[in-house]
Amino acid sequence: MDLGVRWKLHGGDGRTPAPGAVVRPDERLTWPRTIGLGAQHVVAMFGASFVAPVLMGLDPNLAIMMSGVSTVIFLLATRGRVPSYLGCSLSFVGVAAVIRAQGGSSATVTGAVLVVGAVLFLVGLAVQRFGARIIHAAMPPVVTGAVVMLIGFNLAPVTASTYWPADQWTALLVMLFTGLAVVCLRGFWSRIAIFLGLIFGYVVSWLLDRIFGRIHSVNGGTEAVDHWRLDFSAVGKADWIGLPTFHGPSFQWSAILVALPVVIALIAENAGHVKAVGEMTGENLDDKLGTAISADGVGSILSTAVGGPPNTTYSENIGVMAATRVYSTAAYWAAAGFALLFGLCPKFGAIVAAIPGGVLGGITVILYGMIGLLGAQIWINAKVDLRNPLNLVPAAAGIIIGVGNVSLKFSDNFSLSGIALGTIVVITGYHALRAMAPAHLKSQEPLLDSGTSTYDEKRDDKMTDDKKTDDENAKQ
Repeated sequence: MDLGVRWKLHGGDGRTPAPGAVVRPDERLTWPRTIGLGAQHVVAMFGASFVAPVLMGLDPNLAIMMSGVSTVIFLLATRGRVPSYLGCSLSFVGVAAVIRAQGGSSATVTGAVLVVGAVLFLVGLAVQRFGARIIHAAMPPVVTGAVVMLIGFNLAPVTASTYWPADQWTALLVMLFTGLAVVCLRGFWSRIAIFLGLIFGYVVSWLLDRIFGRIHSVNGGTEAVDHWRLDFSAVGKADWIGLPTFHGPSFQWSAILVALPVVIALIAENAGHVKAVGEMTGENLDDKLGTAISADGVGSILSTAVGGPPNTTYSENIGVMAATRVYSTAAYWAAAGFALLFGLCPKFGAIVAAIPGGVLGGITVILYGMIGLLGAQIWINAKVDLRNPLNLVPAAAGIIIGVGNVSLKFSDNFSLSGIALGTIVVITGYHALRAMAPAHLKSQEPLLDSGTSTYDEKRDDKMTDDKKTDDENAKQ
């Protein structure tokens, strides 16, 4: 059985790819170069994949270890045809915040997202059996984009009320630096802009501690206290080698309903990843979409079963591959190896856990906004026409419910709100309205007023025609 773990040397010697050449998934460079590329992928993932577990309140050591395990599962399942490193999706940060706000523990969070992983696995099996068309039929781009958008924007209050107030000036500086890094840097450096923003935040926090002393703000509790912005005391106490902290999941229906909408975001992420890799490598990977989705589901189930976060494919990988033009899955095996080693180093986890609240404030302003705007990107790529009421009405209602955290109470013990309620409104609203809508609404033609720009253009055209007529009459 071909498991995709055999590679031929690129170009015969595996040293330097020719100009314009690509290193295919079944090829590799020399092992020192391959290992270096693996380390580069881990660094590129740091900003999002390592920060997400911290934001979810989970053990960063366990998160990075299980990301390595999930990557291995993914590479074996796809037979080495789809290069990818799996990490914790930021889409889960919002549901973790909601679950904890409702009094849920870490076990409740991991139990809810374990169910998400199981559903994702089943969706992958369905795609393998019936093809990718079932995804588009159940969740067309207008639905997918709206759900991704409301998940991202639902996180705004978390930044505004928790992280930003911890140290507003550090948050502002980190936000500005990270934004500049994303826009102004090139190549690989722009892909690790979040990581650079974290390093910058550590340095700024240390300097402010030295210059101004302790800050008076909320620090992990409910009341403001005097504390250091950057506290490495736990790092000194942590061991260099040791196992992360494991715990089992706990299942509560209220938490599961909050987490389930993330399935839609994960399907969109997977589909985009597989399509992008296929375009870059020149290979049709549509037959691997179902396998990739199922592999994500299995990796998430295993990770959350022991107390880690769920894992999925990541856009940072696409950026690194595009910059290096190296698509060798050997590099991802090396990345998985690095992840396992980091997971066995408690001191590394303590450094990650010491990220100051103000730094997270500056980072999350950008990260959460980017998640929300990915939904808009889905609409743009699919050319969704929001002038059509069939698209506009369910998307508008669902997004406002999700962002505003609107609640629908059924009893003293059960209610739907925010992400869960918004997603239900988008999906059921779209399909219900489509079933009842007249045929001309389903044609996707613009039906609402497109704005004054079109009117002005027509008016300008009419004025031009009138002027031409007047000129012709004057000549006669």
